[in-house]
Amino acid sequence: MTALQAPITRTHRHGWWWKALLVGLGLWAASIVVTAVTLNSNLIPTLILIGSFLVPLCVVLFAAERITGTMTGTTIVLVFFLSGVFGVLGASLLEDSLVPSVLTYFLVGFIEEFVKAAILVIVGWRLVPKTAGQGALLGATVGAGFAAFESAGYAFNAALTSQGINLVSLLQTEVLRAVLAPVGHVLWTAIFGAVWFGAARGRSRLRFAFAAIGAYVAVAILHGLWDSMSGFSTFLAVLLTGNLVRVEQFGFLPPGSAAAVSALAITVYVIGLVVIAVLGLLTLRLCLRHYRAREARSPQVA
Repeated sequence: MTALQAPITRTHRHGWWWKALLVGLGLWAASIVVTAVTLNSNLIPTLILIGSFLVPLCVVLFAAERITGTMTGTTIVLVFFLSGVFGVLGASLLEDSLVPSVLTYFLVGFIEEFVKAAILVIVGWRLVPKTAGQGALLGATVGAGFAAFESAGYAFNAALTSQGINLVSLLQTEVLRAVLAPVGHVLWTAIFGAVWFGAARGRSRLRFAFAAIGAYVAVAILHGLWDSMSGFSTFLAVLLTGNLVRVEQFGFLPPGSAAAVSALAITVYVIGLVVIAVLGLLTLRLCLRHYRAREARSPQVA
């Protein structure tokens, strides 16, 4: 161990993430019931906060019991909240001037992954030891913060309608984003963190590596594919059902064809998300295996 490295301490794993998930689901269900019975709009923020933050916070608890070294559990929780706030603010500023086009989703992917990557580098600059596993856990924490605050915004927008509060739309949005969060923002930033910190080869400070740039580009593309899957699945469904000409000529689909296109589009959408998620998980697994093997062969240096 070098003089620049702090002693590595390991926390006991009490499984707080799954305990918090069970308790949180109970609180979320109770909030839904009370809100539906009383129609009290003051409870809408409670629903949004619990539904949007529950899964990301469980990711943070999972990471907090596994990150070792110079970063404490309290620091990890602070990273979660600060990453979320600065992440959505930075992304909103950079995306404000985007013009809708075919490439918009991919531009959003590059912007949001850049913001998260920058935050990860800043908060992890003095983390010791710098290993692929540590980077993946810290990256997951940063991604979870971004996902939580972004989901809260989507849930808020889903709840607001011209007829008032739409509770069903709010809950549907929360459930969908909660299920997808671990294989979305959390996974993509974890991949970047694994590569960036793995490239440090145990050094006390991060260093430039082309592999990290490649990882950033890869996760940004995965992000863009993920966001564009809804439009792509609809286009593919229209094409496969032979309705492309009708849409181009008349601008709409006959009632019978619309139902078939909708059903096929949902199927393609789900399959597409599963494929992207599997690619991301395999990428993270391969990155961790590669860097862990290299870390085992090479002694840590300052």
